[in-house]
Amino acid sequence: MAHDQLHRYLFENYAVRGELVTVNDTYQRILTNHDYPAAVQTLLGEMLVATSLLTATLKFSGDITVQLQGDGPLKLAVINGNHRQQMRGVARLQGDIPSGSSLKEMVGNGYLVITITPTEGERYQGVVGLDGDTVAECLESYFQQSEQLPTRLFIRTGEHDGELKAAGMLLQVLPAQDADRHDFEHLTQLTTTVKAEELFTLPATEVLYRLYHQEEVTVYEPQDVEFHCHCSRDRCANALMTLSDQEVNEMIEQDGEIDMHCDYCGTHYSFNSLDIRAIRQESSRNLLH
Repeated sequence: MAHDQLHRYLFENYAVRGELVTVNDTYQRILTNHDYPAAVQTLLGEMLVATSLLTATLKFSGDITVQLQGDGPLKLAVINGNHRQQMRGVARLQGDIPSGSSLKEMVGNGYLVITITPTEGERYQGVVGLDGDTVAECLESYFQQSEQLPTRLFIRTGEHDGELKAAGMLLQVLPAQDADRHDFEHLTQLTTTVKAEELFTLPATEVLYRLYHQEEVTVYEPQDVEFHCHCSRDRCANALMTLSDQEVNEMIEQDGEIDMHCDYCGTHYSFNSLDIRAIRQESSRNLLH
């Protein structure tokens, strides 16, 4: 595939829907400018795939955040996405994380938080215990408990042609329909056989044919997935205006300028005394109007 895409598909003879996503370029962009341990890189790839798949199950306009936090050496890992499949992510460490560390070894006592913020309507937050050994297992448990929707996630991360890649699939019983348990298990068994290399290298239609060539499957138009950071100079300026004049002046006096750094994309925004004066004047004009 030329770029990252999400494909939705539907089984004609079963009340089950599916998704297939590749996020290789987006994954690379998230890892750029960071020197994460291998286990954290893998975890971020899994979370990125899961967030994209989750976003596609929601019929809404807005943002979704999937966040891991705990008291282990991995303090925080978060992926932000939206209905346009624009993704970004970051991790924060507070200790060493050896290669091969498990989810629980990284996070310690912690939990997974899913926050959905619609453009219109109320914000929703679900807290998921780390009952499973993987992000996929934790999310499957969440769907079973909170949504009563049998759901399976198949996430693959790894190295191919010298680059880290990530992709995955989702199967879910259609809401308000009662799929036969044996039908869902049958489709699950077929999907479990998908290989990482197939997801990393083959077109989605070929992967789906290899898995389900004896089933009737409708594949819909794909949606592009991309890295996108929402940071901007204006947002940083607005954040500075929430501080007192004294705090801002002290930072300027100490370093000659204020350097604000975006953890997600690595962009730096610098503000000197002239910039701060202009921002304050603009803020005053806005207040007068």
